[in-house]
Amino acid sequence: MKLNPNNEIQPNKSLLYTITTNLTFWVLIAIIAGVLLGHFHPKEGMQMKIVGDAFISIIKVFIAPIIFLTIVLGISGMGDLKKVGRIGIKALLYFEVVTTFALAIGIAVAYFIQPGKIDRTGLDMEDATKYTTAAPKEFNWLTFFMDNLTLQVLLAAIIVGIIVNYLKQRESVIAVLYKLSGYVFKALKWVMYLAPLGAFGGMAYTIGKFGLHTLLPLGKLMLTVYVTMAIFIFVILGSIMRYYKMSIWSFLKYIKAELLIVLGTSSSEAALPNLMEKLEKMGCSKPVVGLVVPTGYSFNLDGTSIYLSMSVIFLAQLYDVHLSFAEILTIIGLLMITSKGAAGVTGSGFIVLASTLTAIGKIPVEGLAFLLGVDKFMSEARAITNFIGNGVATIVISKSEREFVAVEPILDEQQQF
Repeated sequence: MKLNPNNEIQPNKSLLYTITTNLTFWVLIAIIAGVLLGHFHPKEGMQMKIVGDAFISIIKVFIAPIIFLTIVLGISGMGDLKKVGRIGIKALLYFEVVTTFALAIGIAVAYFIQPGKIDRTGLDMEDATKYTTAAPKEFNWLTFFMDNLTLQVLLAAIIVGIIVNYLKQRESVIAVLYKLSGYVFKALKWVMYLAPLGAFGGMAYTIGKFGLHTLLPLGKLMLTVYVTMAIFIFVILGSIMRYYKMSIWSFLKYIKAELLIVLGTSSSEAALPNLMEKLEKMGCSKPVVGLVVPTGYSFNLDGTSIYLSMSVIFLAQLYDVHLSFAEILTIIGLLMITSKGAAGVTGSGFIVLASTLTAIGKIPVEGLAFLLGVDKFMSEARAITNFIGNGVATIVISKSEREFVAVEPILDEQQQF
């Protein structure tokens, strides 16, 4: 697929070629193969656990460098906060409020629908202690931090980001970090080509050990995530747009070509240049667009926030792990930080989920093998929600700062805001 000068998608390959070169297609094939192997040959299916575990082990290698680089670049990329002034601060406050709200919605809906609650007759998935160590009777924050690599990386990234922000060689350091980040994400892209193998191993083991009825909570989780994100877009973001006398439906029609790009690539970054151009054509000032949109790709990931919080609660329900109110608040606090490391790149949301589970230390990280089979199919929903959320954020900041200047109309009468 490619775009013509009018931003209309044009086919340039055969349908068969497009399908067979799509990673989602091969993940789907792998899932079906895993289900069939696990159902008809349970013993062999259970032996495929090593394949799923190997993929997870490779993914976990990327946790520290991706979180570190993304957080450092996100902070240092803001530049002098005094210079960006009120716009930068307001954008950060908006990002934090909306993404925290998204996290809370994800947890609330997951507890209400309970997609991870299944009939455990004959299952041993509730025995989470075989995967985790018992928590100490008295919680110690210092011990928790010293034993937690994720939190150590986050703190180091925040400190380094602040330092880089005030270096005289700031631009050259950022350029080096961007290049390094590019190499890391390129490596991640190649690793994600192994996702079908990981999905096959995880699904074959799951079905072989627990049976076909375990597919029910996976389907329930997918449906729950998609419905929750739709509600978030049309109700929450829609209400915010309505407050500024604008229509979420008209905005979606205006960026429909970009939404198709995001849908096809599962990456909100794929349509970043087009989004910035269209926001400027709408009337958003160039400085606001240049500040809010790129920053939003690190700090304003609404879809990822919903997915992460729902997935954590889903796995807790699946393994029958009871979470206290304090632990839920801890999860929200962790995700408020770790979700900022989930860049709009395919597979990174899965990495942040792995890092969050590792940080919590109570929910088995091995449960990711269960999620792997459907993670790829939820990445589209995450990317689209993130994409729309950043567009709405830019419009809101522009309007609130009176940096939205009406230009020559570019929408027809039916699409006017």
